[in-house]
Amino acid sequence: MTIVAESEIAPDFAEFGIRAFTTTRAVGSFGLHTDEPVRDVMSRWSDLQRELRPAGPRLATAKQVHGADLLVHHPTWSGWLRGDEADGHVAVDRGTALAVTIADCVPVFLAHPSGAIALLHSGWRGTAARIVERGIEALVQRGFPVSELRLYAGPAICGRCYEVSADVYERLTGKNPGRPTTIDLRALIADHARTQGVRHLTISEECTRCNNDRFYSHRAGDAGRQLSVMLAEA
Repeated sequence: MTIVAESEIAPDFAEFGIRAFTTTRAVGSFGLHTDEPVRDVMSRWSDLQRELRPAGPRLATAKQVHGADLLVHHPTWSGWLRGDEADGHVAVDRGTALAVTIADCVPVFLAHPSGAIALLHSGWRGTAARIVERGIEALVQRGFPVSELRLYAGPAICGRCYEVSADVYERLTGKNPGRPTTIDLRALIADHARTQGVRHLTISEECTRCNNDRFYSHRAGDAGRQLSVMLAEA
């Protein structure tokens, strides 16, 4: 069994030589804050590096803090980099795998046909802070037209399952419903991207809570984490 074979594959990127996927329970958790032995979790990370190495010698991750900061990676290193606090990654040059851990928050995949990519971890705080706009801006500033970008919002908790407080709803929409209310983060992220000029958007139909037999879900009480990965093959 390979990790990619047991993962949810993001559409629309393969023709550009870009691998984009989110792991499932069948692969196992990539989070370190569980009762599972660390050696077992680290073994999965090693397996991932080994599987991706022929297409790229670098794997970039970071300590995620539900913010909107991005790390921009250049091809001057090899191995596994764990950066400081950040919830997004950008790689203009091919050969750098980007990874974020997910368990209800939205993995946002952005790519240009040239192989420039960005991968974002967008929970409600990241969505309210418009992390998707920062990811788009990071690519546009480096010469990649927004009209040529493709966006995919991957497996995450759906709008039927995700209930937030009235205050959080107001931070996300500017409207206060006066009571806890459900909200669709992926739809909001897509709206933010369209406002910036992204024309090609797709959204996964997979809900981590509804499909808890396939994905880890924080709202379902899981401590495990799946991994979203993006790599433009070198």
